[in-house]
This record gives sequence, C-alpha cells and structure tokens, in this order.
Amino acid sequence: MSASFTHSPSVAVLGGGPGGYEAALAAAQLGAEVTLVERAGVGGAAVITDVVPSKSLIATADAAVAISEASDLGVEFYAKGESGRPLKPEVAINLAAVNKRLLSLARQQSDDMRRQLVDAGVRIISGHGRLDDAHSVIVATGPGGTDFDRVEADTLVVAVGASPRELPAAMPDGERILTWTQLYDVKALPEHLIVVGSGVTGAEFASAYMNLGAKVTLISSRDQVLPGEDHDAALVLEKVFTRGGMTVLSRSRAQSVERVGDGVVVTLSDGRTVEGSHCLMAVGSIPNTAGIGLAEAGVQLTDSGHIRVNRVARTSVSNIYAAGDCTTLVPLASVASMQGRTAIFHALGDTVIPLERRRITANIFTAPEIATVGRQEQDLATGAINGYVHKLPLAANARAKMMGISDGFVKIIAREGSGTVIGGVIVAPRASELIYPIAIAVERRLTVDQVSRVFAVFPSLTGSITDATRAMHLVNRDDDFFG
Repeated sequence: MSASFTHSPSVAVLGGGPGGYEAALAAAQLGAEVTLVERAGVGGAAVITDVVPSKSLIATADAAVAISEASDLGVEFYAKGESGRPLKPEVAINLAAVNKRLLSLARQQSDDMRRQLVDAGVRIISGHGRLDDAHSVIVATGPGGTDFDRVEADTLVVAVGASPRELPAAMPDGERILTWTQLYDVKALPEHLIVVGSGVTGAEFASAYMNLGAKVTLISSRDQVLPGEDHDAALVLEKVFTRGGMTVLSRSRAQSVERVGDGVVVTLSDGRTVEGSHCLMAVGSIPNTAGIGLAEAGVQLTDSGHIRVNRVARTSVSNIYAAGDCTTLVPLASVASMQGRTAIFHALGDTVIPLERRRITANIFTAPEIATVGRQEQDLATGAINGYVHKLPLAANARAKMMGISDGFVKIIAREGSGTVIGGVIVAPRASELIYPIAIAVERRLTVDQVSRVFAVFPSLTGSITDATRAMHLVNRDDDFFG
C-alpha cells in the first residue's frame, strides 16, 4: 500500500488532458475528493487541438481516397450532362467545412468528458494553475490573473501536456507558417504544403493532405521518414508517398522559413530553397512545465523540462505524480491515460501494475497505418535480445486482395528458444485495430504456437497474424500450454 488516510483522501489534478482526465475519474471512483484545474477545456490539447481533430482529418482523407480508388473495384461515379451523356465527377474537398466539423467533434468530445467528470463528483476549476508547495495549487481564474483560488490536497497529479516547438528562424504566423494546432484555421486546401519534420506528426499530416489532394513536400533531416521506427515500415510508407506524388527530401535540414507574399520559402542548410503556399512546422514539442512551481516544490526535471517519473508515475516528491507528454515516458494519449490511472491507484493504495515500455502499443495514423508493440527488429540487430523475425506481406492475404490492398505487412518478433511473442509491427489500413491480438500476446507472454492455434475468421486481415505465427513454428519446441 502506498498511502493510508484517516479521512477521505483529496486529490488535485493540474491539467485535464487524457492523463489528468483519467486520474480525476479514477480518484473519484475510489472515493476521493477531487479537483481538476484546466485552462483550455477538459480533454486538453489532445482532444481540442491535437489527437481528435487530426485523426478526424485523417479519416476524411481516407474517405477521399476510398472514393477516388473505388473504380479499381469496379465502382464508378457518373453524372448526366445536358446532352444526357455521362460525366465523371471530380472529388472536391471543402476544407473550411471539414475543419469546422473537426473542431465541432473535438468540442463535443470535450463536453462529454466534462460531463462524465461532473457526474462522478469532480470539481472543475477553469484557469491557469501552478504549484504553491507540495500540497497546494494556486489557480488564476480571473482575466489577467486578478482572481485566485487555492486548492489543497493530499495528492497532486501534474498532467500539463506539451506544446509545438517553435524555431526562431521559422516562427509561425498562423496563416502561412503553421504549427499543427493552427492548421484548422486554414480555409482552403493548400496549393503546396511544405512539411518540415518527418516524425510521426509530420508524416501523418503529409499523408493526410496528400490524400486530400494538396501538393506536398516533406523535408526530412534523416535517411528515412519516421526515424527510429521499423525500417521496413518506413520503406513502405515512402513508396506510398512517392507513388502518390509527394516529394520527399531526405537528409535535408530546414535552416529557415520565411513568408513571401502569399507563400513561403524554406531555405535548406545546403542553400537550396523550396517554395510553397503553406509550411507546417512539425519539429517536436516542449513540455508545458515552465513557471508552474515544479522545481520550487522539489520536483526533478530533465534538461529538456520533462518531469522525471518512475514506473508508477511518481515524481521525486512522494505525494506528487505526473502523467502525459510532460513526463519522461512515451508521448502518447494512451500512455498518458494509463499513467493517470496508475498514479491514482498507487497514491490511494489500490492494486498497481507498474508501466513497462515493452508493453506499450503505438500507432502512426498515416495511410497505410503503422502499428507497433513491444520489442522491434532493431533490438535484435543490436544484440539487446535474442530472437527471430517473420514478415508476411499483406498482398498474400485473401481479404487484402478483395479490398484492393497491395501495401503493408505483418511482422512478428519472437524470443529465441521459447518462441514467446515479444513484439510486432503491422502496416495496413486500420493497423491500430489489428495490432491488439499481438499486444495481448506480448502482455500475456504467449508463444507463436499458442497464437497460431487461435481461430481467425477467413477471410480476414487478422488471418495474416495466425499465418505469420504458424510459419514460425519450430519442431519439438516445448509448449506448456497445449502440451
């Protein structure tokens, strides 16, 4: 047990994103008196300006691609002209209407989350909060910081998130030079969008806007898009990008971005220039930890400003926890949510399962999607672990043929000797859904033989998972589950 209380425990949560929301909800369910402080709205940036609207935009792009490629499946769209002869219509994107819908969906989600917290008995304060000491938060609630509210609690959870990184030589103006939070103010589809940064955010928006019909140039300072991700997956994505008409400038570093008239000019470090109508700066994020009293309260930060946490989301101060992109763990909404719950379970003495990086499932919402879990092939290459890999192209899958899917694969990583599944990669439409069986296998330490003996529907894309694990069978391997 982490804590015992002679009264109802009190919890104050600073930040209402996925981590703060889940922490507040879990604390209320465990009978604590809970106060949540949030300046932008429940759900935070993840719901209002990041994950929800961006993935909604990607879903719209996917719909546009489905329409444009329907003819490959024998579905054709025509309208009759004045002469009665068929005219083939073009797919048009009303970006203003699209963005209005995205932001409306985000606000609806925020409102739903707020309602759930209120129904659970959580007190919500709108304003800018900062730690006054290890047991209290000061909230500026009035305009210009004129009114203040003080919240005292046994346990504090800091979940303040992160903001887009801004570079002095490429300062966003909200019109032509943009961060990913500003894209939703653009009224018309960019004629030529230059994306600086080929990490997850850059790749996702480059993919979406290409599929919406914009000309896209992706500037990557590394050898491949998605540096650090599975090499085979990055190769598939680059092939899809190039085939779709995107220009990918690898090993190219943007030195500056300037607005020139109704467009932008990106100057590269080697002197080359790229001209476009808009530029998206996707060069990472910085934690929102400055000036909120963390250091004064004794909370240890990294040089980058991230909060150091252990596997139960606890900081260097025993009663202060942290969750989400402001911490040293992986910056994913699902991770933030799990950290928030874990923090509360630990603080209030409930059952706790410490977080492990090897169990984290991640997804990149490009087209096709790239989902990963656990150990990766590069871990084997570096000698970090002994294992073996099998990759099965989706093109061999009957359901993929029916759906017109030609790109992608299923890759399984298993431990040498036992055949225990320790990781996987899926590149496919809806890979975010398909990765779940592999995530369960990693979590429960199932062997490839055990996974292969689970019935998959035929035809289905999940059939490639059983096919891949079946191909990894080794004769005479011990199997203590099936005997």
